[in-house]
Amino acid sequence: MQIHGHEVRGAVDAETRCAHYASERDVVAIKFACCGTYYPCFRCHDAVADHDAERWPANCRDEPAVLCGACGVELTVEEYVGVAACPACDAAFNPGCADHYHLYFEGVGDE
Repeated sequence: MQIHGHEVRGAVDAETRCAHYASERDVVAIKFACCGTYYPCFRCHDAVADHDAERWPANCRDEPAVLCGACGVELTVEEYVGVAACPACDAAFNPGCADHYHLYFEGVGDE
């Protein structure tokens, strides 16, 4: 599905929600380091991709890795981690996503 000009695989609506996470605040997609493709969540990647997921390396935190499904802005890992809302449009992000940082970003939430 094209969302704000970006392909997002596994999305079920125009703001990047998916079958696994569909609350009002589930409006981000992660660009997986392994394939450079946006997916709403790790479960969508597992279901659709033909390869294992790879996390963003710690030395690449300044590259676009997260898409705000509400406005289409791309955020770096540094800009995304720990924020409650999109810095561009103020759309609220699901605070529960922090529980999965370790699946997406090397060295974040691994503790």
